[in-house]
Amino acid sequence: MIEQILINGACGHMISVGIVGGSGYTGAELLRLLAVHPQVKINVVTSRRQAGNAISALHPNLAPAVDISFTQPQNAMLKHCDCVFFAAPNGTAMRMAPELLDAGVKVIDLAADFRIKDITTWQHWYQQTHTCPDLLKDAVYGLPELHRQKIKTARLVANPGCYPTAVILGFLPLLQEGLSGDARLIADVKSGVSGAGRSANISTSFSEIGENFKAYKVIAHRHWPEIKQALQGITTRPVNLTFTPHLVPMVRGIFATLYISNVDQSIELHSLYRRHFAGQRFIKVLHPGALPETKHVRGSNTCMLSVHRPGDGDLAIVLSVIDNLVKGAAGQAIQNMNLMSGFDETLGLTQPGLSP
Repeated sequence: MIEQILINGACGHMISVGIVGGSGYTGAELLRLLAVHPQVKINVVTSRRQAGNAISALHPNLAPAVDISFTQPQNAMLKHCDCVFFAAPNGTAMRMAPELLDAGVKVIDLAADFRIKDITTWQHWYQQTHTCPDLLKDAVYGLPELHRQKIKTARLVANPGCYPTAVILGFLPLLQEGLSGDARLIADVKSGVSGAGRSANISTSFSEIGENFKAYKVIAHRHWPEIKQALQGITTRPVNLTFTPHLVPMVRGIFATLYISNVDQSIELHSLYRRHFAGQRFIKVLHPGALPETKHVRGSNTCMLSVHRPGDGDLAIVLSVIDNLVKGAAGQAIQNMNLMSGFDETLGLTQPGLSP
């Protein structure tokens, strides 16, 4: 019994955490999940605009679970944490992380500062000068299903984007087991509005998004190079990827419809996916014929998948759904924190999806 408790993390060591950028949707989701994590104490939560105000005043749903106030983002306070999450705009972590890392603090960036390894590519897509390119080689891309062992010993983790998480996990078995050849990969992906963040924006206002469905950034989306980099790291063959994002009138959810051509017709796809993800606690491969829906994973850290072969041909269609704020952001970040801290990977993340 004692051994089992230790394995599950219930008697492990406590760690203190800080969150830079606690006023947005991702910061709020980190707080919601960390507030009930049995091995975490939330020490510092920053917000420039909300400094001095109680967190529960901005996020009433967190009362009474979180009873501290926002502070200004200062490394002097954050240095006393074991792990710091950056849920702030792109460019924030790269300015603050070096000093924290030097102090022995583990850093998980939920923005894009450390996701792309090539500095020229990063600066092209994010239109900023990277202030600590030397750290890019140390940063581990935080998709546990792909880099679990590296994450365990990492001091700096680049948490994947929500679109990339759903897309990479959907393509992963076919690419990793070498079954797609030189196939064309098409990712047709829909997102809930919370993926755009909490800041006021005309394009995501109720009048614009309600009863509407639209594609955006069809030619050039920042997540395209991130997805391609990860997929190219899986296979030795060139990755021919088309990625088209869409915005749909719902709050949470990512629904990725993925197409892979020229798949060997002798491969039983469902068995391949079940075998590949066996033992992955946050991946659910549905039974043949079953179709995932975004509401099935709402509020959970689960990626739900189904795979299909229309007409028994050489085209594979994979459906991949996640909650963009959980497995696509805060939940996956906590999954990474668990691995980095020596906890059971699922600690604090076992809640099922909300329905309806």
